[in-house]
Amino acid sequence: MKLLGLPPPDRLGRRRRPPRPAGRDTAPGGHGAAPRRLSTPGVVIASVAVAFGAGAGSPLFVLYQREWGFPDWQLTAAFTVYAVALLATLLVAGSVSDHIGRRPVLVGALVLLLLTSTLFLFADGIGWIIAARAVQGMATGAATSTFTATIIELASPRRRRTMTVLTSAAPVGGLALGAFFAGAAVQFTPHPTGVVFIGLAVVLAYGIASVLAAPETAVRRPGVLASLRPRLSVVPAARPWFWSLAPLVAAGWMFSGLFLGLAPSFDGSVFGIHNEAANGAIVALQPLSAALAGMAFGRVEAERATRLGALLLLTGAVLAVSGVAATHLSLVIVGALAGGAGQGAAFGSSLRILGPLTDNARRGSLFAAVYLVAYTAYGVPVLAAGVASDLVGLPATVVVHGALVAALAGVAGASLALRARTASQRAKTAGKW
Repeated sequence: MKLLGLPPPDRLGRRRRPPRPAGRDTAPGGHGAAPRRLSTPGVVIASVAVAFGAGAGSPLFVLYQREWGFPDWQLTAAFTVYAVALLATLLVAGSVSDHIGRRPVLVGALVLLLLTSTLFLFADGIGWIIAARAVQGMATGAATSTFTATIIELASPRRRRTMTVLTSAAPVGGLALGAFFAGAAVQFTPHPTGVVFIGLAVVLAYGIASVLAAPETAVRRPGVLASLRPRLSVVPAARPWFWSLAPLVAAGWMFSGLFLGLAPSFDGSVFGIHNEAANGAIVALQPLSAALAGMAFGRVEAERATRLGALLLLTGAVLAVSGVAATHLSLVIVGALAGGAGQGAAFGSSLRILGPLTDNARRGSLFAAVYLVAYTAYGVPVLAAGVASDLVGLPATVVVHGALVAALAGVAGASLALRARTASQRAKTAGKW
């Protein structure tokens, strides 16, 4: 048998399979490690591009309002329709990729984002912008949790922790890049919409090619129609941690909404900043800090990083609202950096805790639930703030918004500290026995 290269039979006479070669990395579709290594960078870049398009809206909306003369509530509506469409898509289609595969969902979402770029390029009124933002929200809702699951599943076991941290930084990093790049385009180029969205379309085309080249990481399984029923699906093993982390995720993304949704308005009305590049830079500070801190805290034990994130978010919210109330820009900047670091630490470590609690078949639906919490906190309070600012003024609205962020961060920090102390006491008791 050995001379023929065949494995010897077992005791029942059945031929044993030859062992798999060491180091081989296969996907459900049978693709090996090489396609993953070649396509994964493009998939990561595409995930950043999805958020880039959303972040670019903040500085551009101010330009559109100045040119077209629409009221503030329509500006807020353009921001909020994105979040509403995103949330609806997450509720309905958040787990579709668990059934039909990751690649079809990602390619469809990226094609929708190409359509969004076209709508922005030909827009000549706020109605076009609202329509573009609705399509953008649908595409982002389908793509965000699916990108997170895909990138983690494409990673080798040795790099999975690093890729989980990277996926947590991609959405906020993309928002920061979009806000900063669009602000600079408004200030220094005659056609900022074309510069932003033609460039974005090129990157999206590259992303589609990368997704098509990547191996499929989710095995198709029945139940796709049933998965379209609106619901929040969290596997039982992940539920205790999910509900402990939900207030922390909400606090971080609500703080991000404060800057991306309201900063373009209070930069001008409170601080008198009318330079679009400076406006874009201030808007970008918070998500940029979140992206960098998310990667830096990837080396910190995840449960400890969540508690540090809660403390930084609480501090950042207090500083930011104090700066707006006292008309002190430096406090707002320090608060944006501190709170952004808190969001990055909190969100990245939350994904690191939750990711291993499920398998590939249900990871898409779990991350959809996480992003449902995140984007609810990101978009809904900004809509309420847009209405409230007409009644009580923007500074008072920002103070209330920041106070809610601080309250959520405080509750989350206390809950996580209690959880850690309980776990420590249990470990000590088990050690005695």
